[in-house]
Amino acid sequence: MPFENNDDYFKGRGAQINTHNKFLKNKYVTEHIEGLDEILYENTATQIIEAHPKSIVSVSDSPDISFSYSINPYQGCEHGCLYCYARNAHEYLGFSAGLDFERKIVVKKNAAELLEKFLNKSGYKPLPIMLSGNTDCYQPIERKLKITRSLLEVFLKYKHPVSIISKNNLIVRDIDILKELAKLDLVQVNVTITSLNESLRQKLEPRTVTAKTKLMVINKLTSNGIPARVMMGPIIPGLNSDEIPALIKAAADQGALGAIFTLIRLNGAIGEIFSDWIHKAYPDRAEKVLNLIASCHGGKLNDSRWGNRMRGDGKVAESIHQLFKISVNRFLKGRSMPALNLNHFTPAAGKQGKLF
Repeated sequence: MPFENNDDYFKGRGAQINTHNKFLKNKYVTEHIEGLDEILYENTATQIIEAHPKSIVSVSDSPDISFSYSINPYQGCEHGCLYCYARNAHEYLGFSAGLDFERKIVVKKNAAELLEKFLNKSGYKPLPIMLSGNTDCYQPIERKLKITRSLLEVFLKYKHPVSIISKNNLIVRDIDILKELAKLDLVQVNVTITSLNESLRQKLEPRTVTAKTKLMVINKLTSNGIPARVMMGPIIPGLNSDEIPALIKAAADQGALGAIFTLIRLNGAIGEIFSDWIHKAYPDRAEKVLNLIASCHGGKLNDSRWGNRMRGDGKVAESIHQLFKISVNRFLKGRSMPALNLNHFTPAAGKQGKLF
């Protein structure tokens, strides 16, 4: 039954289940509900959990991503995007990749302090740092905590390049800092838009802002001299793949300087979460969509192959790549994102070489 008529559907949440954490020996079962010490399948309030990490910059050597350094001031994300690959990382914290990912948010209030220490390491050579590699650095709790803003203040202080991925209009709050970074070619912004279809957006990513608002973000950024492009991610064959031309045109009309995309992949627990969701949200086409996704990943929903997992292969994937390329050439021809400048980096006077 479509979830509009399903009283058991958790409105405002993406995942509808808590999948088993593969790192835990024991598993919750619900045959005897009276024996559970917490409510598993209820849309409980979001819980904020404060962490005190000793480092904040993650290092990656993955050939599938264009950056080596990233910072995630938050783990877990209240946006509730069904497809988010970061869900699997929540299992390392002892939580589920399902509902827990959306309702148990880990925050790192000392992120700015740790970033300063990182930038002042002896012999450090600047490379662009991504905000965020996993969860959205402008998710709802950022409005109150301002951890991302404090990180941007550090990047500006040290004149260090930063790239941002977000789908939340809260980023416009920080236009004052972003403008100063942009003057020195120290910032790039990627605005994620998954669909122009508001009904689909509400189901896929229930706590994000509308596509219209995201397009407004692109306009506000670019009109203030802040380079921004649209990130169409992920493209899901059978759900939003037909929107590629319209979405890129809409972003171009608002001043976007480029476009990139990822193809959906359902690794780890995300396969179970997504499959459960689509059978509830779109029962009439659930199997077709799942089969199309599998056809892009060697016949499986779970694809861990380097170089293929985010791009896909096969005829369906090839047609998506071709349509995306044609659309970019048609609507964004001649536009490009300015390169980030590494030459302005200025460590704190006298600190490099002394902290460590």
